[in-house]
Amino acid sequence: MTTPSPPPAAGPGYLTEALRRAGVLGQGGSVAGVTVERVTTTILSHIFHLRTAYAGDADGAPAALVLKAGLPERPGGPWQGGRREVAFYRDVAPATPPGLLPRCFDAHWAAADGSWHLLLEDLTATHATATRWPLPPGLAQAEAIIRVRARFHAAWWDAPGLGDAIGTWPESPAADRQRLEERYAAFAGELGDRLPPERRAFYARLLDAVPRLAARTEGCRHMTIVQGDAHIWNCFLPRDGGGDARLFDWDAWRLDVATDDLAYMMATHWYPAQRRAAEQPLLDAYHAELLARGVTGYDRAALRADYRLSVLWQAVLPVQQHAMGIPPVIWWNNLERIHLAIEDIGCGDLLGR
Repeated sequence: MTTPSPPPAAGPGYLTEALRRAGVLGQGGSVAGVTVERVTTTILSHIFHLRTAYAGDADGAPAALVLKAGLPERPGGPWQGGRREVAFYRDVAPATPPGLLPRCFDAHWAAADGSWHLLLEDLTATHATATRWPLPPGLAQAEAIIRVRARFHAAWWDAPGLGDAIGTWPESPAADRQRLEERYAAFAGELGDRLPPERRAFYARLLDAVPRLAARTEGCRHMTIVQGDAHIWNCFLPRDGGGDARLFDWDAWRLDVATDDLAYMMATHWYPAQRRAAEQPLLDAYHAELLARGVTGYDRAALRADYRLSVLWQAVLPVQQHAMGIPPVIWWNNLERIHLAIEDIGCGDLLGR
């Protein structure tokens, strides 16, 4: 496999100007050389780990950087090719309390051709993901992740500017239902008899209930910024067990109910034995962290009700992932785990008779 070439943003001249604008490189210093130490390719991006050499006064300038850039062969497309993540680091990250996110030195998206990149701090020396995919985390690791999520959610809980300067509120139930019906028809058509009658009956009831279920977001009360793709491998934990965890990969962020992130983390990715053992202790820890960070008027019963609704909504996720062209190795397993959780928690009761 050919190693991808770094984009122009990896050049010494561009990095010099970007780091100066970010305030981590003085006018008397410059990037003299750049070495690409390794490259990781995802379905959305190339991630270049860069080692920088400096000339002149470069005290405090980062010796290592991460450059995340779009795939040249996949500009734009159904994921908007990094546009949303660039917007996150441009609009949300600067107003987020420190210690929750990797620092971003440069964020750029070009409307003309859909090219984009992010220049981020490299946390490799101090942080790592909890496990290698698809292994689940230990309970202590999961609690560290759930607590950093609570701190981020609390920072944006019912915050001024949501839906105006930052993000947009969920679309109308009618628009959601029409799009979902179209996508579900394609999903069910491809699966054929691999989607059994009882599952088809479930989705028929879910589609009928969309307007009623969507009423939770009317009034935009007790809502926040959610990560969207909130699995455990999008969180860096400190290697030494101390310090702050950091949430990364924000291409799917949106304004919504906070428990969507929790349901995605647990109900979508964990099999019943682990989920049953960890779910309630983690929800307790999450709620305690919310209260400690200043969220009021949201009791534990409200969290439980929102979580059950969010788990139910996760049934839509495989349908959406199928529509976006995500490989079945991801959405097929998600489908099975989600329906196990829905049955286990009794979320089907929310659909009515």
